[in-house]
Amino acid sequence: MSTVDQPLTVAYLGPRGTFTEEALFQLSEFRDTELVPLGSFREVLERTESGVYTYGFLPIENSIEGTVLATLDPMIFENSLLIQKEVVLNVHQNLLGLPTTDKSEIKTILSYPHASAQCHSYIKRNFPSAEVRATDSTARAAQLVSEIDDPTVAAIGPSVAAQIYELKILEGHIEDFSNNKTRFVLLSRKGIPSATGRDKTSIVCFQLADRPGSLLRILDHFAKRSINLTKLESRPTKVIMGEYCFIIDLEGHVSDPVVEECLEEISDSGVAVKLLGSYPQAQTFIKEEVLEVSSEILGHIGKGWVRGLLDPLG
Repeated sequence: MSTVDQPLTVAYLGPRGTFTEEALFQLSEFRDTELVPLGSFREVLERTESGVYTYGFLPIENSIEGTVLATLDPMIFENSLLIQKEVVLNVHQNLLGLPTTDKSEIKTILSYPHASAQCHSYIKRNFPSAEVRATDSTARAAQLVSEIDDPTVAAIGPSVAAQIYELKILEGHIEDFSNNKTRFVLLSRKGIPSATGRDKTSIVCFQLADRPGSLLRILDHFAKRSINLTKLESRPTKVIMGEYCFIIDLEGHVSDPVVEECLEEISDSGVAVKLLGSYPQAQTFIKEEVLEVSSEILGHIGKGWVRGLLDPLG
């Protein structure tokens, strides 16, 4: 996916010390790759889409708060980035403050909204009068606390951010649910990793006509082939009020005959299908050869599915 003139680069949600950076370190194949922290989700997505960086790496789902729409919505409606890998990270939130801060004097708590929501009960119980302010990331919250230099301001974020920004962990593991996990995805402009035997495929289904029972008909294609779905979610199409598309994660690789046949049949039934990726499941960290979408995979799939991939709204 890279050339001799363009070394591999990975853009991720910064600044230094985010959970995103921690999850990225799980991918050992990028140990010697240039990792570039950027200031927002949109910046990571746009610069990866434009080819400034080889890959983008972002959170896409949390076990407590659900889908990270700042990642998913642009993937559905604005770009053609494809998921190459996923990483699932155990997430532990911490209350961070200046070395001189005492918990009793905290009046303001900074964090990324998903992170503060994961600690809602903790905040309500311990800081009922505190103002909770949103930041672009948990690491940015920690960075601001170190810069503001006000002992009444604290942050919620990872322990690594405390180390980087010289803060004190006032209390650790403050998330409301101990089994708090976040799923991250590695994104690229093109290519589908080869099948590993333990894969996942993510798609979006757009109904080209509003018909009763359309979702049931889509699901029936998977059920009759015993294809297991690991996620089903709807999102507004942003075109017409009340019109929705369906985001589906399924077990299997797009090159598996049963999956290929299923997606072709769905596309032939009046549903446009956009591929978000076909990639190893989180437990499988295998660096695979990347196939070109156009020739190796989509050449075997019906014209309706190709049309849906290239122009999902028809």
